Amino acid sequence: MAKKYQHPFRKKWGQNFLSDPNLIRKIVNVIQPQPEDSILEIGPGDGVLTRELLPKVKYLSAVEIDPLLFESLSADPSLSSANIVHADIINVSVQDIVNDTKLKIVGNIPYNITSPLIFHLIDQRENWDTIFLMVQKEVADRLAARPGIKAYSRISVMVQSFLNVKKHFIISPKVFFPRPKVQSAIVELSKKPEPLVPEADFPRFQKIVKAAFSQRRKMLKNTLNGFGFSDILQDKIDFTRRPETLSVEEFAALSKD
Repeated sequence: MAKKYQHPFRKKWGQNFLSDPNLIRKIVNVIQPQPEDSILEIGPGDGVLTRELLPKVKYLSAVEIDPLLFESLSADPSLSSANIVHADIINVSVQDIVNDTKLKIVGNIPYNITSPLIFHLIDQRENWDTIFLMVQKEVADRLAARPGIKAYSRISVMVQSFLNVKKHFIISPKVFFPRPKVQSAIVELSKKPEPLVPEADFPRFQKIVKAAFSQRRKMLKNTLNGFGFSDILQDKIDFTRRPETLSVEEFAALSKD
């Protein structure tokens, strides 16, 4: 039976609490918490996943933006060994909360902050090891999309230039309260040994990808005509193609020219 909540849900924070113990166990199996692990949980809500992870790891810190939930979690005796932080994760540094480069980050992320949060964490990639996020299925599809399909988009290219993306499983709206209108999915983000785009090339890469997908039905020769690519590169990459057909590696090559 689903738990009855008295909490005043705030739409701007995209609050949807998990209510299925079997799903919680399934998520824990994906995360595979180890005794030596440090975990940073983003948006613990009422702490249902927090309570499962806490006894299995060395250290757990949870960042909660809702002041009422922060107070409730802080007062919970079962979470006394956890570090509960009242903050907006977008405005804080991971290292200031947990200083462990092997850190695992876990979170149930509302749609409106998914992209900003992922890029916020990419900027801090030296400070963590693996990320497990629950996001809308549509977002998960875009993060993991390969070239040539509709879901392949600007965020697919940007994220995959730094991270490996693995989509684990789909989650029904029925296991949340309040019930969302869409399906969710668990995605795992792990760092590539070396980013496909060096730091020095990143500003140009970012502009190229944005320009290409701003008019995704147009050919590259039309959307990227102001970037001045060499004849050698134009011999290697057919600029009559559309952006959704280019691999992340090909976009990276464009930024180096």
